[in-house]
Amino acid sequence: MPASVPRQRTLPAAENGQAHAASMNSGPAEGAPETGTTAPHTAENPATVTTGNAANGSAEGATCAETDTDTDIDTAHHTGKARTRITPDSAEATSTAPTNLTLLLIEDDPAGSPIVPDLLDRGGKPIRVRTARNLTEAERLLTDDVHCILLDLALPAPGSRPANGGNGTNGAASSSGGGGDGGEGDDELAVLKHVLELAPRHAVLALTTSGDAERGAEAVRVGAQDYLFRDELDSRLLSRAIRYAVERKRSDSAERRLAEGRLHARENRRLERGLLPTPLLDGSPLRFAARYRPGRSRALLGGDFYDVVRTPDGTVHAMIGDVCGHGPDEAALGVELRIAWRALTLAGLSGDELLGTLQQVLEHERADDEIFATLCAVDISPDGREAGLCLAGHPSPLLARPGHPARLLPYDDNGPALGLLPGARWPRTQVDLGTEWSLMLYTDGLIEGRVGDSGERLGQDGMVGMVSRQLTDGLRGKELLRAAVNEVRNLNGGELTDDVAVLLLDRVPQP
Repeated sequence: MPASVPRQRTLPAAENGQAHAASMNSGPAEGAPETGTTAPHTAENPATVTTGNAANGSAEGATCAETDTDTDIDTAHHTGKARTRITPDSAEATSTAPTNLTLLLIEDDPAGSPIVPDLLDRGGKPIRVRTARNLTEAERLLTDDVHCILLDLALPAPGSRPANGGNGTNGAASSSGGGGDGGEGDDELAVLKHVLELAPRHAVLALTTSGDAERGAEAVRVGAQDYLFRDELDSRLLSRAIRYAVERKRSDSAERRLAEGRLHARENRRLERGLLPTPLLDGSPLRFAARYRPGRSRALLGGDFYDVVRTPDGTVHAMIGDVCGHGPDEAALGVELRIAWRALTLAGLSGDELLGTLQQVLEHERADDEIFATLCAVDISPDGREAGLCLAGHPSPLLARPGHPARLLPYDDNGPALGLLPGARWPRTQVDLGTEWSLMLYTDGLIEGRVGDSGERLGQDGMVGMVSRQLTDGLRGKELLRAAVNEVRNLNGGELTDDVAVLLLDRVPQP
C-alpha cells in the first residue's frame, strides 16, 4: 500500500460554512485517532485523519468566534484591547444523536460491484447505499441526508465517452493509464472536480486501482478525503473509510469556519476602531483623555459618540452624544453624526446653526422616525477661560476647579434632543471656566447605573460626589476616567447595560 498522503487543502469556497447538521452528525469514527494524531493508511485503517479535534464530536468541532471587548481611548490617540472568546455553535454542538450513514456510490455498473453489500456504521447498523451510473443520476440522488460519496475515478467526465467504447464495468481499463477521462482537455480528475463542485458539503472517497496510486494521491490533493483501491477493498475496509471520511470532512469544515470567524472578528475590530475619533488638538495647551465602553455585548462601538477638534482661530470644540438604542444601526448613526459634526465645525458652524444642521442629518439617516439623539457641545475660547455650552436633551458637563467644589454647568436652557421637534432651537450659554480647570463630558450610561441593592440610580449628584472624591485622591486624566467607570460598574454590581462614553479636557497653566 502507498504511504499516507497529507490531507491539508483549501476547501471550496462554495461550502461557505453551511454544512448541514444532518449530514455531519454521524458521530466520531470507530477507532478514530486521538486529537492531533494521524492514522496510518493501511489495509486495516485506510483513511488518514489529520485534524485538531476530529475525535471530539461536534460540540468541540463546531465553533464560532465571538468577541468581548473593552476599548480604552486616551490622550490624542486611540488604543484598543480586545480578547476573542470562542464558544460552541449551538446549532451543531447540540446535535449529537447518532444517525445511519448514507453512501452515494457513483460508478458505471454499481449493480455488479462486490463492495456494496453488508456495509455497517459504527453502531453496527447497515449503511444505506444509493447508486448512480452517471453524474446526472448522482445530482438527482444527492440530498442532504447523504453523508459520503464513493466516486469511481474511471467514470467518464461530463460530455466525454468511455475509453474503448465500453462502459467501464470494473474500471480496470479506464482507471489505469488515465483512459476514459476525456472531455475537459487532458484533466484526469475532471469527474472528481465536477463532483466536488456539485457536492461541496459532502465527504468524497475516490475509487481507483492499485496500479494507479498516483492518481489517487492527486485526487486527495484536489479535495477528496481519501482514496481507496478497488481490487483490495472489502466491506469492512470500506465501512471504516466512510466513517473516517465523514468525520474528517466535518472537522475540516469546523476548522475552516473557526478560521473564517476569527478573521471576521479581527476585521470588525479594525473597522470599529477606525470609526473611533482621533482628536484634532494640535497647537492646543489643553490635555485630552477619553474612555469608551459599549453596553452591547461583544461590540467595540455603541450608540454613544464624541469628538474634539481645534479650529484655526484657536477655539477648541468638544462634543459628546448618545443615539437612543443599543444596536449596530444606532452605532452606525452615531458615527455619521460625529463625522457630520466635525465637518460642520471645521466649516465654521457652531451653536444653534450647527445643531439644526445635525438634526437634518439625523432625520435623513435614521431608520425609524422614533430614533433621536441627545448631544452636548462646548466651544472653549482660545485663551481657555470661557466656553459656550449647547445642550440637546443631554446631561450637563461637570466642571472641577482647584479650591472649588465640583459642579454641573448650567442646564436651564437645555434644548430638545435632536430628531424630536422640527424647527427646534438650542440656546448657547456662556460659561466662565477660570484659569485652571477640568471639564468632563459624559453620556447617561455613567449616571444611570444602580447603586447596590437599593435599586436607586447613581444620578448626577452621585457622580459629582464620586468624581470630587477621586480628584481629591489625586487622580487625573485617563486614570480618573478609568477609576470613575470602574466604580460605577462596581456600584451597579456588574456590567452596565448602557453605553458609556466620557471625555475629559484639562487646562493647566504653563509655568
